[in-house]
Amino acid sequence: MPIKIPDDLPAATVLENENLFVMTDKRADTQDIRPINILIANLMPTKVETEIQLMRLLSNTPLQTNIRLLKMSSHVSKNTSQQYLDRFYSAFDEVKDLKWDGMIITGAPVETKEFEEVDYWDELCMIMDWSRTHVFSTLHICWGAMAGLYHHFNIPKYGLKEKRSGIYPHRSTKRNVHLLRGCDDLFNMPHSRYTEVRMEDVSKNPHLEVLAYSNIAGVGIVMSDTNQVFITGHLEYESNTLSYEYHRDLGKGMNPHVPYNYFPDDDPSKEPVVSWRSTANLVFTNWLNYYVYQMVPYERESIGSEKNADRTGNYR
Repeated sequence: MPIKIPDDLPAATVLENENLFVMTDKRADTQDIRPINILIANLMPTKVETEIQLMRLLSNTPLQTNIRLLKMSSHVSKNTSQQYLDRFYSAFDEVKDLKWDGMIITGAPVETKEFEEVDYWDELCMIMDWSRTHVFSTLHICWGAMAGLYHHFNIPKYGLKEKRSGIYPHRSTKRNVHLLRGCDDLFNMPHSRYTEVRMEDVSKNPHLEVLAYSNIAGVGIVMSDTNQVFITGHLEYESNTLSYEYHRDLGKGMNPHVPYNYFPDDDPSKEPVVSWRSTANLVFTNWLNYYVYQMVPYERESIGSEKNADRTGNYR
């Protein structure tokens, strides 16, 4: 949480230049506080596991965060019962008339398909377009990140020769960025994907900036000038998620490579050592704090308005 100091205290400028969040008297006196509403479009087949992973990270802040789960009405789930979806998930028609402080679009196991071949692609495109005027900040994960970069900015994805699975070191490509505040100079992130976006494509777009990059895994985190975050990895993964995926693929006869830098001594019989949890907590907390809570208007209905665009610079 921020520290509150007098407006004209010399330390205020120094601290702000060091990317520390400072709340002046003037702002504190006019600040209103309300719960943060987050919509999660969960595209993963392992619905429950993904819900737990994301909500564990979203709950690790002092903020009161209200969660609502969104399903794709144009898709029939093979792994989750309709009864479960009807009980805990909302259709787009049920949420489209509301404004949301934040939204998360998860990954999905459809990477080997062209975007347009995914059965719910048209619906997802409609939701992504809607998010530009009804959601203050959207966080995209893995395939969701590639889908968002493709739809909003025409950034293509490329197939990999083999699955990129493991724990990869990343470095920040920009100093003092709020999203990575508190992260180490070198931090780990899990990846599990068959495709990638490339630095040369992202860097050509004036509305996008790469915030984290891995010499092995490539582009890790991208930020847009429309307050959208794109994470190509899976910071939300639990300690055993990659192990589950590896043994699942092994059981299918897919002959997968042992996940990179994951099992001690590359021995799948050994318990993985978690090396990304602190980064995951920091990134999700920073997103909620700096890109949602500290910037979103108190009157939720003004999200997406021209006045809000002028005030924050987050909407074009």
